[in-house]
Amino acid sequence: MIKQALLGEFLHEAENTRKLLNAIPDSALEWKPSEKNWTTAQLASHIAEVYNWYDGTFNKDVFDMGTYHYDKGDISKTQTIVEKFEENVAKAHDVLNNWDESTMMNEWRMEMNGNVAFPPMPKIQVIRAFLFNHLYHHRGELIVYLRSTGNKVPGMYGPTADDNSF
Repeated sequence: MIKQALLGEFLHEAENTRKLLNAIPDSALEWKPSEKNWTTAQLASHIAEVYNWYDGTFNKDVFDMGTYHYDKGDISKTQTIVEKFEENVAKAHDVLNNWDESTMMNEWRMEMNGNVAFPPMPKIQVIRAFLFNHLYHHRGELIVYLRSTGNKVPGMYGPTADDNSF
């Protein structure tokens, strides 16, 4: 039952993420709100990358970021970021579909070169926080980036101020 609930949320929210990424014009990719922030392209690429973490979260009890390598590809065009997102979502969907739900209470942790980077906790808590909620947080940032650059925000949970029906 937990797996089915996660799968339903995953599919719904992947569609919302797709809408948001597709709303980014190439002209906004280099914009960032301050020197401390990522560019829009870097943030969008990171959102796409979160879906690449499913295997290391669902199927392992230790995710070693010290050995993790990810090729984000060309982030100079929205289309290539969306293509990477689609690739990662398909892999994440397979991981979730094939997940053995009986492992949800296994202790999971993230390490970086032998140091604990994310403290041990039940895998289901990590799935909710590290994968799902983390993604939603960054999507919220991306919405602010779109608004700050004068771009429209797609409706994800109903109409936005950009919709004529609002």
